[in-house]
Amino acid sequence: MKICIASDSHDRAPPLAAAIFAAKSEGAEAVIHCGDLIGANTLRASLPLGIPIHAVHGNNVGDPMALHAMMKKSQGLFTYHGPDAVLELSGKRIFATHYPHYGRGMACTGDYDLVCCGHSHHAEIVEQPNILGKKTWLANPGSVAGIDAPGIRAKMTWIMADLECMIFEIRILEL
Repeated sequence: MKICIASDSHDRAPPLAAAIFAAKSEGAEAVIHCGDLIGANTLRASLPLGIPIHAVHGNNVGDPMALHAMMKKSQGLFTYHGPDAVLELSGKRIFATHYPHYGRGMACTGDYDLVCCGHSHHAEIVEQPNILGKKTWLANPGSVAGIDAPGIRAKMTWIMADLECMIFEIRILEL
């Protein structure tokens, strides 16, 4: 199963929809959004693409009531999990949060195959050693809106993940 991992769209609907469209065209079956979605309108262009979106909020929460209302109307395509999410996709245990320090801590537990986080606007993929003596994948897609991307000047980034092979690729969105 392939998934799109995005974060920090900050109310910018076109780049989020473009990333989801690109991922879906490559076979992605779900989206994990790691926070700072902000408003429900950010999803209006993405939901018609018909791919399930799982989102957590971040430090820029926006309007959680509108997000919950959209979730109710989405016929199961949008799930707003609150501060964090525990998912199982393709037999993999996944934890999603906004904050990288929290994500790293959860990766260290060894309870998950993949931990997704955002907030830093810096895209990175790390094999985090955990307390079980193994490694957990830690994926931060950066900012799909290209906001304040350190080291990658104004690049809009997201991650394409293949959960069967546990292969992760940082993608740069060109609009």
